[in-house]
Amino acid sequence: MKKIEAIIRPEQFPLLRTNLEEIGINGLTVSEAAGCGQQRGRQGVFRGTSYELKLLPKVKVEMVVEEEFVDEIVKIIQTTCSTNTVGDGKIFILPVENAIRIRTGQSGKEAIL
Repeated sequence: MKKIEAIIRPEQFPLLRTNLEEIGINGLTVSEAAGCGQQRGRQGVFRGTSYELKLLPKVKVEMVVEEEFVDEIVKIIQTTCSTNTVGDGKIFILPVENAIRIRTGQSGKEAIL
C-alpha cells in the first residue's frame, strides 16, 4: 500500500475530487493548509497599505491506495491540478506498512476498501 499526499491549489480541488471519484477513489482526507515554495508568497494592498502574504492557501489531499493504482492517480492529479505556473503544488508518495479499521479490526487491503 502507498500513501499519496498532494498539496494543491484550493480552486483545483472540486475537479480533482470528481476525477478521482470517476475511477473509484472515494476515500480521501482533505485539510486546509498554507505554504509557500518557489513563489515565496505575494504582495497585497489593502486600503493603500501594502502587505506581504508569505503563506498562500493550499489544500492537502491524502489517500492510501493499493500500489497498482499509484501511477494512474498521480497522472490524474498532475493533469487536473496543473496550471503551468509556479505554486501548483507537490505530490508525495510514501510506503504504508499497514492500515487498521478501528470499528471492525480489519487490516491491510480490507481496511482501505
